[in-house]
Amino acid sequence: MIKRLCLTPRVHGVGGMVSFLHKLTAGLHARGIQTTDEIRNMNYDALLVIGGTRDLTGLWQAKRRGISIVQRLDGMNWLHRKRKTGLRHWLRAEYGNWLLNLIRTRLATSIVYQSEFSKTWWARVYGETPVPHTVIYNGVDLAQYTPDGPHARPNDRYRLLLVEGSLQGGYEMGLETAVELTKLLITHSSLSLELMIAGKVSPSLAAAWDAKAGFPITWAGLVPREKIPELDRSAHLLYSADLNAACPNSVIEALACGLPVAAFDTGALPELVPPRAGRVVPYGGDPWQLGQPDVRALARGAAEIIEAGEKGRQAARAEAEARFGLDQMVEKYLDVLLSKKR
Repeated sequence: MIKRLCLTPRVHGVGGMVSFLHKLTAGLHARGIQTTDEIRNMNYDALLVIGGTRDLTGLWQAKRRGISIVQRLDGMNWLHRKRKTGLRHWLRAEYGNWLLNLIRTRLATSIVYQSEFSKTWWARVYGETPVPHTVIYNGVDLAQYTPDGPHARPNDRYRLLLVEGSLQGGYEMGLETAVELTKLLITHSSLSLELMIAGKVSPSLAAAWDAKAGFPITWAGLVPREKIPELDRSAHLLYSADLNAACPNSVIEALACGLPVAAFDTGALPELVPPRAGRVVPYGGDPWQLGQPDVRALARGAAEIIEAGEKGRQAARAEAEARFGLDQMVEKYLDVLLSKKR
């Protein structure tokens, strides 16, 4: 009988984990399962480490008591090795990778990877682990993230949307590509477009792009979680900018809202976005070396999405319903956490 789970509150890794914790907790509570974030009280049936935690002593004590410790792994920090992000950021990123792998190899009793890409990446860099592992894609509440509801999708132009938690700390490249993509679509087609950016961007960087983009950019800033469905419904396509992403929530949320996705074939994007739900095109250069991307190929894919119109939106929603429902995700995590106690 499932009663109580411990979910680590202090995550140390890369983006999207706070959103995942919120969604998983809601799904567990809907099933009458209590949650705690107190690792050391040991009053729980199993422990899910969302990325990592600094409380290694608490994890060790739980393992000694025979409590299942499942670690959910995203990707790992890597951009700091390719771009100058400052010594403090470099040290934090390297420490994060070390901590995640320490838990993965020494303390976890099983691993959940967010995608096949993530699983392969960790094994390539740090080797296989002796504990069981599986892949569970992120999920989304299909009743909240839906094509139906308030929105302000323009009728006189097409809106290209970019949603990231932050476009700083080495992630500015995604913004640069989004601007170039929009320019190509405007220049080489009869389409009227606008670019909307949702995420943390420094005022100076926004001002610089406003001055040189050659077309208006809407800076939405950090959008509250509850407003994301309305934002997704207001656009005609999403550009997923994060290179080598393990399983970006922004993509799954967009699909659930009936928003097709344009992206390069890096990370887990080929796993998440089939042709009916968007376009994933060859990157062109070497993404691990931040090589020059083939933005023209991306523009061709984006134009195809726009041309598909309502058919593409329906296909995006169907993909989310088939693979990325929150209930489906929660059940899979429960199977891993408490398969012997259910």
